[in-house]
Amino acid sequence: MNVSVVLFTSDLRLHDHPPLRAALRTSDALVPLFVRDDRIDATGFAVPNRLAFLVDCLADLDAGLRERGGHLVVRHGDVVDQVCAVVAEADAGEVHMAAGVTGYACRREERLRKALESQGRRLRVHDTVITVVAPGAVTPQASDHFAVFTPYFRHWARQRLRDVLGAPRAVRVPQGMASDELPSRRTVSGVSQKLATGGEKAGRKRLTAWLRSGLADYEDRHDDLAGDATSRLSAHLHFGSLSPLEVVHRARRAGGPGSQAFVRQLAWRDFHHQVAAARPDAATADYRTRHDHWRSEESAADEIAAWKEGRTGYPVVDAAMRQLLTEGWMHNRGRLLTASFLTKTLYVDWRVGARHFLQLLVDGDIVNNQLNWQWVAGTGTDTRPHRVLNPVTQAKRYDPDGIYVRRWVPELAGLEGRAVHEPWKLKPPTRAGYDYPDPIVDLSDGLARFRRARGRD
Repeated sequence: MNVSVVLFTSDLRLHDHPPLRAALRTSDALVPLFVRDDRIDATGFAVPNRLAFLVDCLADLDAGLRERGGHLVVRHGDVVDQVCAVVAEADAGEVHMAAGVTGYACRREERLRKALESQGRRLRVHDTVITVVAPGAVTPQASDHFAVFTPYFRHWARQRLRDVLGAPRAVRVPQGMASDELPSRRTVSGVSQKLATGGEKAGRKRLTAWLRSGLADYEDRHDDLAGDATSRLSAHLHFGSLSPLEVVHRARRAGGPGSQAFVRQLAWRDFHHQVAAARPDAATADYRTRHDHWRSEESAADEIAAWKEGRTGYPVVDAAMRQLLTEGWMHNRGRLLTASFLTKTLYVDWRVGARHFLQLLVDGDIVNNQLNWQWVAGTGTDTRPHRVLNPVTQAKRYDPDGIYVRRWVPELAGLEGRAVHEPWKLKPPTRAGYDYPDPIVDLSDGLARFRRARGRD
């Protein structure tokens, strides 16, 4: 009997899964395998919110496979050791998996290829599983990647995309394939109170609802903090419980300005992947413009703590940080504001903020998280690296009635309208009635410090 192994990584779904469909075409049976990789756990991936979402995805994937006559095989340990063990147990000739772009993913692929070839087995790696367009498919002349989004997007938008693959009707797994017990969300402690549910079923339900009721207004409302008018699909894209290519196809079929604006955001995700594929060190090192004058974590310790806890004295910043603590997710405009405040108003190294986000974000992704932080910090791909987002101006523009702030900063719920964005302007004794801190830094002082520091770079 001809057997293949399909190694699931960041592609925890059955719909539009090229490795799975390729294995089904060439094999009589296959082993759907997920390895809880010790090396990934050691990097800090297994924080509560992502671990909880992951176990939801695994349970849903196993349920989908069982509906089709199969089941998910889960192992724990070194991914290469575990894959080779499963290959030997099943006498499999090939292993299929999705291509990744991080330094870890590339090293994993190389280790696995060498180990399998030494046993006379073959590794087949598939593109356009985790991204819409393969990272190396769109390149400029005389370079291996685009460093600016706009020209990248022009080329990206002209690419002919492959068709969406349906989910298989049946999956046959060889008898006797042992599996570790599937973990449960109930066993994960420290999960954010309102963390969303993971898994392909939940992702497809959210996508359908979003396309029906949210997409049309996306262009006009995606920055509306109070309206919460974004898709909230980022975690599903990170874990691969939704196919980004299928999302693009379905959004384009819907049409309209909202569709165009939404697809552009998905192109940003691919843009970051092609940057990371060419420059994997951008996960930790400044991508474009190096800055050596960040304030030390020790000297800024109190301000960093206030930023993390949502008590900076700037209500929109604190609202966004508290949303992150409660939901394990943050509105995109909030991510821009909080990152700008840390890196440019407090002048703290972007890596401090990126680490904190990765501790809490359910969609925490080395590629998108790090490169978005670099974009805001002025060390990455932003063509205007010195731009500073004023949190008060931004709050009045994107939360004009203060609804978002009052939702997450209940201490200020009694303040009406735009007054909620500047509580320090209240006159005594009214100010004393609100248990909320004064700003930890004056915006003009922060801006002057930023300009002085960047003037030395």
